[in-house]
Amino acid sequence: MQIEVVKSKIHRVTVTGADLNYIGSVTIDEALMEASNIIEGEKVQIVNINNGERLETYAIKGKKNSGEITLNGPAARKVQRGDVVIIISYALLDFEEAKEFKPSLIFPDESTNTLK
Repeated sequence: MQIEVVKSKIHRVTVTGADLNYIGSVTIDEALMEASNIIEGEKVQIVNINNGERLETYAIKGKKNSGEITLNGPAARKVQRGDVVIIISYALLDFEEAKEFKPSLIFPDESTNTLK
C-alpha cells in the first residue's frame, strides 16, 4: 500500500507578485526551492492564509535569493501581492517507508522570504 505524505513545505512566505498574463505556475526563489527540496516542474499546493484559497500548480525557479513568490496565470486570481501563503508538495510512499520519512520543512523570514 502507498500513502501520500508531505514531502516539502515552505511555511508562510509573502506573495511578491501575481501575473495573470503569464502561462501558469508559481515562481519561487531558487534558494527556497533548494532548501525545501522542491524541483522545477513539481506539482505544489498553494494555501493562502489571507483568504483560505487552496490551489494546485507547478513550481518554476525564480532568481536565487530574490525572495520572489509570484503566482502566475489563473492562480493570480486567487492571491494578491502581500498575501501570506504556504507552499506544499506531497509524495507517494510505501506505507512502511512513510513511517520513517522526514519531510523538508522550511520557515523563511516572512517579511523578506529569505532563509533565516
